[in-house]
Amino acid sequence: MDAQEKKFLEMTGRPVERLVCSFAVPSIVCMLITGIYNLADTFFVGQIDTQSVAALGVVFPYMMLIQAAAFFFGHGSGNYISRALGARNTEGATSMATTGLVSAMAVSACIAALSFAFRRGIMTFLGSTPTILPYALDYFDYILLGTPFITGCFVLNNQMRLQGNATMSMIGILSGAVLNIILDPVFIFTLGLGVGGAGMATAVSQFIGFCILLRLSFARGGVGIRLRTFRLNRTVIEEIGAGGLPSLFRQGFMAIATICLNQCAARYGDACLAAFSVVGRVMGFVSAALIGFGQGFQPVCGFNYGAGLYDRVRKALVFSINVATVYCTVFALAGLFFAPSIIRLFRATDPEVIAIGARALRWQCLSYPLVGFTVLTNMYLQNTRQTWPAVLVALARQGIFLIPAVYIMSAVAGIGGLVAAQSLSDLLAFLLCIPLCKSAITRMNAKKISEN
Repeated sequence: MDAQEKKFLEMTGRPVERLVCSFAVPSIVCMLITGIYNLADTFFVGQIDTQSVAALGVVFPYMMLIQAAAFFFGHGSGNYISRALGARNTEGATSMATTGLVSAMAVSACIAALSFAFRRGIMTFLGSTPTILPYALDYFDYILLGTPFITGCFVLNNQMRLQGNATMSMIGILSGAVLNIILDPVFIFTLGLGVGGAGMATAVSQFIGFCILLRLSFARGGVGIRLRTFRLNRTVIEEIGAGGLPSLFRQGFMAIATICLNQCAARYGDACLAAFSVVGRVMGFVSAALIGFGQGFQPVCGFNYGAGLYDRVRKALVFSINVATVYCTVFALAGLFFAPSIIRLFRATDPEVIAIGARALRWQCLSYPLVGFTVLTNMYLQNTRQTWPAVLVALARQGIFLIPAVYIMSAVAGIGGLVAAQSLSDLLAFLLCIPLCKSAITRMNAKKISEN
């Protein structure tokens, strides 16, 4: 029995709760490690000054946009790979893996080149004040150099994870992340590069992580990357679009919302912008574990949906939503009680940053127990090829609801409205997801009846 046949039997026969958890553990580790080195950047840069911390927040939307492009290609190709392997179409899965990766890296290289030509204008648009701009440019230049490899890492990570090789993906991501954490203090303090050193550490570690992931893509029955199988045609584009658009919209609008938040926060000074930068990194780290758990659900969902085992898909969804909701509730309680201490870790010498950051973190924690249901609903819709409902959910939390809330609430209530905007958006997105999730399950049940 070959590796692909063993994987098929495991994915379609093992209890879904165990499958989800077995895939979730390495995915959670991957996402947490990514969050840790984002926090490491913030922690080490926080030892310099408030402007350097704010610079990370200014550049962060660009990195989120790059991540959006990577998730578009990674989830778009990965979802197809998952279904193709479930249908035992290994050749199609290999071709999609190669085409998704090569296309993503080519597009991101073009984005980086264009961004370099307009770097000052971009930094100002992303919320930089004149006092923050020199620090933001120092960091941004190195991120631009590493952009194709940052994209490549995300694409390979998602492809490997969605074909059931989450452990190999974890090893590759872990290697780059550990290197980033080691290089941060060396480049920032030992070499005296300041915030630019954090950017250099990220670029170098992402390049090495990409090389490791590329090699590991062939391990344990993985389809691997083979350039001779590259096929960019209408069918491939449609498949990547169908599977990747929800991720593109979700991550893209997160970036746009962060830009809007930065622009509004900058009106209240560098400390306010730095505070939201810290809160963004903290919530990103916490959400990394949630996303990682959801990523454990995705291959189980896609594989069994492709195999026509809809009862297993529904059972995996219910289990995953319950676990995610418990996790979100536990963190929300911790954040409500310990918000000042959490913010103090990253900018202990600036009381204004701590005060604003603690207030914003507590507001976000109030609605965080609802986020697990929203995230898992979005992943379920995406992996069962219900593209437009998935896009709507993806747009809701960080786009349709958050962006207007940022501007309206800050105009009405100043900083008080700004810190509460995300909480309102989370509530409205949760209410939207309830009928969409119920409708999607009903359609899947009807499909099961028609196929039988």
